[in-house]
Amino acid sequence: MIGKKGISTMGVRYIGSKARVADEIVEILGMPTGATFIDGFCGTGTVAAAAARVGWPVRINDHLFSSVVMASASLIGQDDVRFEQLGGYKEAIYTLNSLEGVDGFIHREYTPASRVGGVERKYFTETNGRRIDAVRAMIRVWREARLITGAEHELLIADLMGAANGVANIAGTYGCFLKDWSPQSLKAIRLRARNLPTESAKVEVHVGDVTDVPASAADVAYYDPPYTKRQYAAYYHLLETIALGDEPIVGGVTGLRPWRHLASDFCYRTRALGALGRLVADSPAQRVLLSYSSEGHVSRSELEQSLGSLGDLTVHQVGTIGRYRPNEAASAAASSVHEYLFELVKSPIPAPVGAPSA
Repeated sequence: MIGKKGISTMGVRYIGSKARVADEIVEILGMPTGATFIDGFCGTGTVAAAAARVGWPVRINDHLFSSVVMASASLIGQDDVRFEQLGGYKEAIYTLNSLEGVDGFIHREYTPASRVGGVERKYFTETNGRRIDAVRAMIRVWREARLITGAEHELLIADLMGAANGVANIAGTYGCFLKDWSPQSLKAIRLRARNLPTESAKVEVHVGDVTDVPASAADVAYYDPPYTKRQYAAYYHLLETIALGDEPIVGGVTGLRPWRHLASDFCYRTRALGALGRLVADSPAQRVLLSYSSEGHVSRSELEQSLGSLGDLTVHQVGTIGRYRPNEAASAAASSVHEYLFELVKSPIPAPVGAPSA
């Protein structure tokens, strides 16, 4: 089992995060049954980590590579990331923090240095942008030289994303940057070694469409899809670029990377109900847990009607989470968002006429 201490997303704020209600969700999930807990929209991995803490093998997925990296890092144990070639985890972090900055992609596109291209973007100071580039480049060098393992590689990338988020000049997401520098953005970026649990969770990792994630009837599928118009691929584009370490063609004031191919039907009011119904109905798992919110495109009554026809449905109110607050005006007007967990045990599929009985 994985210990609660050390489970961390390293300070990355995430729209719709279930950090406040993860333990309630796992209480409803119950103890392991010998099957797998499937987190189809894992985000930063808070629910998967909570399930792993009580012993569930987990299968995580998201269509964003950056999310899967953060979620995976929250499930890694000390034994899987010894950093033997670098003198240990803390020594690796020390080395990365000691690097001189370099003029790379993040510095060129997401700091005031971008003014050369006609748009001044202020996501990071020039100094922090250079250091992000230097750290990302060194992590790549270590991996290509086989000085770090795959798990060590993902852990360091997750640590870099957390550190970068800590000095980003944003209100919460990367949908835009602030006009003036925030106090946190003027601090020097610094990676921190997280407290890792002794043992790793049993985890299987997928990146892609949720419908492609393998599942069996005995597994428990947990879905926490987007429920507002905010497209995660656009709102977290910069973390995706840091995670992938690529140099996409970006444009506009915010420097968005191409993301339309990752647009989610769940974010469109006219498509959300149908998409949710198909997701649950087509899941091979007989027990499905669906997180949804009072802020979502689809009302509780609509979901009850849609899912209730599929089997035995119980709706749990699992508490409240904070509403997304992109600015001071929104913060002043914001109220809490009620979180629901729709627990569905599907009705058995009738055997074809003439089929032999069990």
